[in-house]
Amino acid sequence: MPNKDNQVLQNTTKAIDTTILRAKLLDTIMTGVFYVVALFFLVLLIVFATYIIVKGFMDFDISMMAFDHRGIGNQLFNTVYLVILALLISVPLGLLSGIYMAEYAKSGRVTKIIRISIETLSSLPSIVVGLFGYLVFIVMTGSQWNLFAGALAVSILSLPIISTTTEDALKSLPDGYKKGSYGMGATKWQTIRMVLLPACIPQIMTGIILAAGRAFGEAAALMFTAGMSTDINWNSTNLFSSTHPLNPFRPGETLALQIWASRTEAIAENSTQIANLCAAILMIMVFTFSISARYISQHINKKMIGDNK
Repeated sequence: MPNKDNQVLQNTTKAIDTTILRAKLLDTIMTGVFYVVALFFLVLLIVFATYIIVKGFMDFDISMMAFDHRGIGNQLFNTVYLVILALLISVPLGLLSGIYMAEYAKSGRVTKIIRISIETLSSLPSIVVGLFGYLVFIVMTGSQWNLFAGALAVSILSLPIISTTTEDALKSLPDGYKKGSYGMGATKWQTIRMVLLPACIPQIMTGIILAAGRAFGEAAALMFTAGMSTDINWNSTNLFSSTHPLNPFRPGETLALQIWASRTEAIAENSTQIANLCAAILMIMVFTFSISARYISQHINKKMIGDNK
């Protein structure tokens, strides 16, 4: 009997060892596959970005950056200004909706309808949002194409991203965050504002970066809202003037719209070079914004956890 028991034990041990070896081998293989896939996309991104930037600056001339009809300086300013306006609208609303869905909304038909609405909104084509913005923000208000209408249209596209990211970030936090805060006598809103949101800054910043990236490159929605022209008088001191740079209720062509116009409608000799330069600058702007946002996010996160290095 002892010999038989020992044989069974040895066979069981071998089977366990074989299973462990197979699991380790499979883990190693899958890890290698994921590394290869990640490396492939990294190389693809580097090659694509390098090609766009090099091609954009290949025929670069300083006159292309002029702040008049000959250059793209005004379009560059319009792009940055519109993104700022869009984020000022979408970030607060997205954060509040994400907080509500994660912390206050109860399970039920209404909550389910809200979630379906958010998912549907996130999948809408930008041309549909542009037509909606044109009818609501332009036709129904009796106004002309303007940057503020464009910012509102872009905000509609950005809201689901920020809202969903905020909700997922809050729900992924350990329960100890809430329990510890409640144990110290904090209210629910104090817990959300002082504990949960600071802990979610990296994830929320990811949503903001995605929203800003879409705003930088949006064209279809802006074609019907922001307009395809721009007339800026940099010497104007009247904020309500239709040519003042900071007046949000003036038409404002962006870099993305300039690319579309240069490749389809422009008759200038350097229209192709202008389009390539706009694409390169857009690429640089997106990268710069993303890296800066990540740096700020990490700095705030280190400050929150008391790391002063």
